[in-house]
Amino acid sequence: MNGLGANETSSRRGHILIVDDDDMARRVTAQGVRELGYTVLEAANGKEAIQILRERGDISLLVTDVVMPEMDGARLAREAVFRRHALHVLFITGYASHAVRNGILDPDVNLLTKPFTLAQLAGKIRDALDASPDLSRGQSRA
Repeated sequence: MNGLGANETSSRRGHILIVDDDDMARRVTAQGVRELGYTVLEAANGKEAIQILRERGDISLLVTDVVMPEMDGARLAREAVFRRHALHVLFITGYASHAVRNGILDPDVNLLTKPFTLAQLAGKIRDALDASPDLSRGQSRA
């Protein structure tokens, strides 16, 4: 770790956008990320997320559920990174093996499986923000 606290990291690196169609899961995740000292924006679906990304230039990390209606997390990430090449992405899902096995996600993406602890989430956020964006695949690498 580089010695920066979460507050210093968030102010230096921008905001985090959390996207999940499950209201309770999104709120709990967002509250946890706020407790870590980050500034958080929330979206209930991919369409809302894209709109927020269009309006805000200060989002550094997209944290998105994989399985959502209309626009899944992988499609959202591709569209978001197409619009903002330096955007980092962290996927969250309760169906990790299904998502990888069925080709929804590449096996080496930043992925956190539900349920997760605040410490696990904090580590994945740090890893994602510290990674170099992989522009060829639209994902950040840890």
